[in-house]
Amino acid sequence: MKPVINLDEKIGKMVGSRGAPDPLKASPNTIADAEEWSRVFPTLRGTRPGVYRFHSHEEADEWLMKHLTRTRTS
Repeated sequence: MKPVINLDEKIGKMVGSRGAPDPLKASPNTIADAEEWSRVFPTLRGTRPGVYRFHSHEEADEWLMKHLTRTRTS
């Protein structure tokens, strides 16, 4: 048996009124989280932007591990 849905009927009760968060707004918690991540993982910003070409996936993985695990010198 299919349920009967009346589209003309008004909804009598709405539970909750929370809206979606604004994705472009940086809250203090988001800023604090970003600062904490950069403190814990300082080498994520240590790689220079650009295109890197490798002969194999193994060479790319080796380069990535070398640059992610190095300590920041500057």
